[in-house]
Amino acid sequence: MANGKAPPREMTKATGIGIPTKKIPAKKVRLFDPGAFLTQVGVGRVIVNLKKDQIVFSQGGPANTIYYIQQGKVKLTLVSPTGKEATIALLGAGDFLGEECIANSQPLRMTTATAISEGTALRIDRKEMIRALHQEHDLADIFVSYLLARNLRVQEDLVDQLFNSSEKRLARILLLLAQFGKEGEPETVIPRISQEMLAEMVGTTRSRVSFFMNRFRKLGFIEYNGELQVHRSLLNIVLHD
Repeated sequence: MANGKAPPREMTKATGIGIPTKKIPAKKVRLFDPGAFLTQVGVGRVIVNLKKDQIVFSQGGPANTIYYIQQGKVKLTLVSPTGKEATIALLGAGDFLGEECIANSQPLRMTTATAISEGTALRIDRKEMIRALHQEHDLADIFVSYLLARNLRVQEDLVDQLFNSSEKRLARILLLLAQFGKEGEPETVIPRISQEMLAEMVGTTRSRVSFFMNRFRKLGFIEYNGELQVHRSLLNIVLHD
């Protein structure tokens, strides 16, 4: 600074041009959490409170949303062209509902979904779900795994219907309702479900369901007094040849 001039700024070796030193902040990487996506509201996502016997969607209605059940249980029913109604599935927490609008691009609902207990579900717009599946591989992995598991369950239901007795089919349905075979602890106490609905799912008469339920209770496999409790010992019916 002997000549009265300010010292030069840091010089680049290539050009000799002074460049002020400046730190560039690191760009934040957005981490996607599929668990948060399926449990929190957001763009195209709304949490719906379900009341018992509330219809979530109806057969023949527009299939423009998919649901993720957070709490409670929902039954799927199908009405044939002749007017005969059948319960084809019971779904609970962790299950998707109406996924055929994504997997098969169905424009109309193929079934009617009705809550059989109070609960909550996340309603997701079809376009938002498709966008998320395309962009977020973690979510796509969860969804594909669910579809494969559901497909396997449908095949097991068909084999069960074709080859097993109505007593075994009833025992299997009760165990599935109690979440036996799923990750985590089973829900041994399940929502009240009518014997008529169980008969529809088993493919038998209400009187046969009543007979088997009384037999299961006498053997200590189940208890019901206002609520239905399923014990692990009921597996003996399914596993016994």
